[in-house]
Amino acid sequence: MARKKLTRDTELGTREKIKERLLELFKDVEKGFTDQRDRADQILCNWDMYNCVLGEKQFYNGNSKIYVPFVRDAIDARVTRFSNQLFPQSGRYVEVTTMEADQPQAMQALLEHYVRRCKIRTDVVPPLLRNGDMEGQYTIYVTWAETERQVTYKKWTQPETDGMENEAAEPVEDVKDETIVDARPDVELISDTDFSVIPATAYSIPQALAVGGAATIIRRWTKARIKKAIKDGDIIEEEGEVLLKRMDEARTEAKTDIAKEQADNAGIKAGGKYALIYETWTMIKVEDDMRMCRIFYGGEKQILGCKQNPFWHGMCPVLSIPAPKISGVFKGTAKVQAVEDLQIFANDTINEGADTAHFSAMPIVMTDPVHNPRIETMVLGLGAVWPTSPKDTQIVEFPDLWRSALERAAAIQNQIFQSLSVNPSMIPQGTGGPGKKRNQAEIANEQAVDLLTTADAVTLVEEGILTPMIQMFAWLDQQYRDADLTIRTYGPMGEEANMQVIPPIQMDHRYEYRWYGVEVTRTTQAIQQQIAMLNVAKSIPPQMYPEYDLDVAPFMVQMFENAMGPRLAALTFKKKKKISVDPIIENEMMEAGYAVPVHPVDDDLEHMSAHMFGVQAAGGEDPLGVWRDHMMKHQAQMQQKALMEQQQAQGNPGSQGGPKPGGQPGTQRGVKGPPGAIHADQMAAAGSPGMPRKT
Repeated sequence: MARKKLTRDTELGTREKIKERLLELFKDVEKGFTDQRDRADQILCNWDMYNCVLGEKQFYNGNSKIYVPFVRDAIDARVTRFSNQLFPQSGRYVEVTTMEADQPQAMQALLEHYVRRCKIRTDVVPPLLRNGDMEGQYTIYVTWAETERQVTYKKWTQPETDGMENEAAEPVEDVKDETIVDARPDVELISDTDFSVIPATAYSIPQALAVGGAATIIRRWTKARIKKAIKDGDIIEEEGEVLLKRMDEARTEAKTDIAKEQADNAGIKAGGKYALIYETWTMIKVEDDMRMCRIFYGGEKQILGCKQNPFWHGMCPVLSIPAPKISGVFKGTAKVQAVEDLQIFANDTINEGADTAHFSAMPIVMTDPVHNPRIETMVLGLGAVWPTSPKDTQIVEFPDLWRSALERAAAIQNQIFQSLSVNPSMIPQGTGGPGKKRNQAEIANEQAVDLLTTADAVTLVEEGILTPMIQMFAWLDQQYRDADLTIRTYGPMGEEANMQVIPPIQMDHRYEYRWYGVEVTRTTQAIQQQIAMLNVAKSIPPQMYPEYDLDVAPFMVQMFENAMGPRLAALTFKKKKKISVDPIIENEMMEAGYAVPVHPVDDDLEHMSAHMFGVQAAGGEDPLGVWRDHMMKHQAQMQQKALMEQQQAQGNPGSQGGPKPGGQPGTQRGVKGPPGAIHADQMAAAGSPGMPRKT
């Protein structure tokens, strides 16, 4: 019997050989989660530090229950700084290169549109960075999402008569109902406790799959989610019904659920029944070929479904990188794990100091009961009178031990910030003493240190997560989008923004995608160095580089876009519109007797050649002299342009106030630069090539 043609929708989980292979694989998958149980417990402790929850590891057990949020402040500072570095104010995050000469502005605008629709700036990157610091792993799941909504609107229609529109009748108001489908890429954050890769020694997910391993995500599906999976064909209907029946009988086995822990800390109690589903991606031999497949497990011996990769790009939709990378293992170690003991010590110190502060607020009265038998009359109160001798009664103040506790806590905070690479520029008013204003040297030093720590962290996320993510955006758009999409685009060379209709992308040419947010920020930091180099270049005479032309327009466009963003830059620095008239049209106008002026952007040689041909075509007659006057104006304009070029070539840059050729431009002595200006010696750390130095 001939087997049905194999497609991406073909169910493979019912084939005996494949079923045996999948059941063996599940044992390895389950063991992978068992082996990382200690890691999951440590991650829960890390999140307790961020959520300021006192745990069993605290040594001091007194009256005060204070948690000092040193780790939380450090993580929030890192997330804020790194997010701003990845998403510059210019709003340009994506770079697209192609084999064609023209820049693919439409493709770039499409990807940036998806970045805004998916709320990558607010809903994805900040929690992703937080997960990396707290769990030691950045992990996302990229797929395509479609949602339907019913809309109602008013529309004026023309009445019909005998099936034809009656143009003579008055239009009537009608109410229309329409179903609108919102389709876009979807990015889901995955907790490290719900994610496992086997073998654990793989250095990437593609390498793990290539050697017969697997990448697995734990899903917690409700009954409604299971029914939707049955309807979509992701799982076998019979197996889904069995799973629903099991949910009615008993609750499935519980696993460490970071999402539930976070919901509890937010004041939401996540309850109800759910089924524990394993979504596994692996390579399976199907009809003598190795195919990437997605498997859903409902238990040790229950395969809910197994199909080929539903995505045309053929990649695993899970993107995961460690933070930082450790040789020999796939996952990394959380940065906050190194400061856990310091945070516990800080909590104990503060709570001890808080308890001593209570004692310091209550005086101790010492009296001699022999000489003062009426002790019960000694009551603290306003205007109280104690009938006793001052020599027999003394008031003792408890020492202010809480002051030293605060000093010790401040020292612990500094060490935690140092271990987590939090420099003073990440914290508001991080330098300067009480009542003192930070000076320029402090601000410059903070920003210099910040460049080093920020560049290293954001580059890891950019190359390992964001760049592959936008590549998947383009692939998913090519697979799922069938209708035109109208989005906002920005033209090249500072042209004004406009709305452009982008048809479904046809992958006829090779595109290369890259997250460009970090590079834009680095370019902004290096603008002052570029200006310095440009000042030197423009002072060099053109005859020194006869085979080249100095065109500063691209630099000016990029500088304006980095500083003001593409919308404001397009209104500030505009490209000149050429209004030169075609010489053939000028010939027709002058043949009719009209005096035609010349324009500065005219190609004078080309126009004069065309006009001479026009005079000859007219029989060499010019009774009104319009041809002669027009060509004389072209000759005068040519001479003026040549004179200006000669003056520019022979001009003395020093007399015009510019820098001397070959010298490094800079401010005069005694003039301070702007606060936070980067020194030339530190430009290499900002990603900019250093200027040549005098020896």
